Amino acid sequence: MRAVLARRQPDLRVLLDQVNKPHNLAAILRTCDAVGVLQAHTVWPHGTPAVHRHCSAGVGKWVNLVAHSDVRSAVGALRTEGLRVYAAHLGQNAVDYRHVDYTLPCAVLMGAELWGVSEDGVRLADELIAIPMLGLGASVNVSVAAAVILYEAQRQRLAQGMYDRPRLDAETRRRMLFEWLQPRIASHCRERGQPYPELDEAGHLARPPASGQ
Repeated sequence: MRAVLARRQPDLRVLLDQVNKPHNLAAILRTCDAVGVLQAHTVWPHGTPAVHRHCSAGVGKWVNLVAHSDVRSAVGALRTEGLRVYAAHLGQNAVDYRHVDYTLPCAVLMGAELWGVSEDGVRLADELIAIPMLGLGASVNVSVAAAVILYEAQRQRLAQGMYDRPRLDAETRRRMLFEWLQPRIASHCRERGQPYPELDEAGHLARPPASGQ
């Protein structure tokens, strides 16, 4: 888990514009984990959508999912962090998905099947990207499209050595490691405003919490 955290890419995100099928959401989060995405965002007016654990193979819990009420606020939040937004959209101005720079801080905006990215999402995006289609179908499943694009982002970042050193600061890695390995104790500490105890090299508590804590 320390090695995984050392390869997480805090400035590579996905933004899912009402991707409402649980198996698609879960499959996308599974790919996010595989390529080192730290955080995914979803436009979901009704809180945070459920993740289908079978399709995500249980790895969805290692990717932080942030819900937004609308695409405008979601894009605004990403822009505030300095991220560009590439929207996967079969529009006239779309460029081949391999022709944009994913080594820049960026988020890939994906829309729901059949409907695609919303009009607001298309309008707010910095650039439109598309996967070339040489068959009779106009598009591929949204989870497949997300995987194709994210692995291109991974390829570009590997070539630039962006996985060779930790992108997260030491304190953030320590905090996340504790939350991954000791989720119940982490929740207990947060509820009481207490700092997390230290972990030993094996990921166990270096010392047990004091009685009554």
